[in-house]
Amino acid sequence: MRKELITTIILFFISHISYSQSPTIVKSDSITYPVHRNNIGKIAYMEKPIAIENFSEKDFLSVYELKENSDLNIRVFMENSLTNYLHRLSPTSTVEELTSNGNYHFTFFINNKIIYQENLNPGAGSAESKNTRTVFRVPLISSTNEDSWGRFLWNRFMMRGGEDALSVGQHILTVEIRPYIKLDSVVIGDIIAKGSLTINIPEKVIDKNLITIQSIYKSDDWKISTAPYDQLLIENLNRKIAEKKFKNITSIVVIKNGELLIEEYFNGATRDSVHDTRSVGKSFCSAIMGIAIKEGYIKGENQTLREFYNLKNFKNYTQKKDSITLKNLLTMSSGFEGSDMNESSPGNEENMYPTDNWVEFTLNLPMDKSKVSGKDWDYFTAGVVILGDVLDKSVPGGLEKYSAEKLFKPLGITNYEWQYTPQKVANTAGGLKMSSLDYAKFGQLYVSKGKWKGKEIMNSDWVEKSLSRQMTIPETQLAIPAIDNEFYGYLFWIKTYRAKNKNYEVSYSSGNGGNKIFIFKDEPIVIVITSTAFNTPYAHQQTDKIMADYLIPAIVK
Repeated sequence: MRKELITTIILFFISHISYSQSPTIVKSDSITYPVHRNNIGKIAYMEKPIAIENFSEKDFLSVYELKENSDLNIRVFMENSLTNYLHRLSPTSTVEELTSNGNYHFTFFINNKIIYQENLNPGAGSAESKNTRTVFRVPLISSTNEDSWGRFLWNRFMMRGGEDALSVGQHILTVEIRPYIKLDSVVIGDIIAKGSLTINIPEKVIDKNLITIQSIYKSDDWKISTAPYDQLLIENLNRKIAEKKFKNITSIVVIKNGELLIEEYFNGATRDSVHDTRSVGKSFCSAIMGIAIKEGYIKGENQTLREFYNLKNFKNYTQKKDSITLKNLLTMSSGFEGSDMNESSPGNEENMYPTDNWVEFTLNLPMDKSKVSGKDWDYFTAGVVILGDVLDKSVPGGLEKYSAEKLFKPLGITNYEWQYTPQKVANTAGGLKMSSLDYAKFGQLYVSKGKWKGKEIMNSDWVEKSLSRQMTIPETQLAIPAIDNEFYGYLFWIKTYRAKNKNYEVSYSSGNGGNKIFIFKDEPIVIVITSTAFNTPYAHQQTDKIMADYLIPAIVK
């Protein structure tokens, strides 16, 4: 169990209170089904989902074998709705305050030992469901990738202790659910549902060749490092990947002191494979912007959008749009009503892709009255499309030609693939494909303060600003509030890993699937991890675990 989690939660259990005797604040669903009435306070497990009207005690799963392409669901039987439980924790709060600040507190046990606890983000589940539901089903494992917060919860449990606790053999999984609300402090109530399940973990036969550290062959671009590292730890990592405990990993490359230390490929990938790393491409946009500023084609990141567009020609014009700077877009703080973290946001990237003009889509968006440009961070892919369009308008020959001449050619990157916007402009929002070793060149460029093989490509001050803490990412945008302390630079993320009783700050490019380029702040190290775990709940968490538990301990002194 994470110490950070313990220190951020104030456990205040309300005892000697009968929930049935406490007042209610909303009308909850009636308890109509016999299976519900007979199992209040219990969690039932099942493989394939069964509709509540067809569900009975004979369908309760008692033994489950955890394997690939399996399914695991829970059905929770409660006496009242979550909002009413929250009301008993905070009687003076309004319904809106309860649903906005409260949710379920989960505790996962393996063999009666607490492995993981989490206050589910208040944004998980609708206000209506919190107000009314007295019984609900949540998929924990879904072979069809059913969209649900439960799958993400399960994967956080697995990545934060569950995977290690569920070793080969038989185990007892127990889940407890309580209500919690965060006001001045976190208040957690009594158990409202609990259930256990016997889980069998089969032994997997693994080809030893998949575990052995792969040989590194001569490269024209990289000197092969002879630096020592913990080879046993890397073999253990390879075993985890072979066992598919870390899923869909395609490559791991480590550069130390400018030399190639580790080069591993998995699941059919090779040195020559080009990888779809999705939003990793955003960081390349930052680099190209820095080069364009260095060469004077763009005056600086404080230029405003009105210097590039007649904003009055677009919908929802306000003077606030006039003051949006390139820096605001680089730091995800433009103030547009656009958030990729919010499915209902009008500027969500999924609303942009079907349109025939992504630039117009973005500039037509209204401004968010609750946001202050330059102060409020919100992940906004469409804003990076605008940066790409600005570059395309400003640099000689357009963005694609300019990046080829000024970035890729100097780095010796020749095999790469752009994706394009509907206007056939190179898409700076993501999808730039290249090999893992070429991604490593990009990372090394930042380690070397903008130089490659002694030649300056970017100014060192741009590198410093790009990798510095420009914005603090709010807790509400993190997977688990108060645990992940992250920041944002110029289209780079920044976080700190803890390994060997020491903190290691990294700046990194990040893309869907858990694709990353890590640049260490105080160590001459670049790490590239590529993966095809797109749109999965485990992708980014497993990359974090690979870094904290294997790669950093293996390669640092």
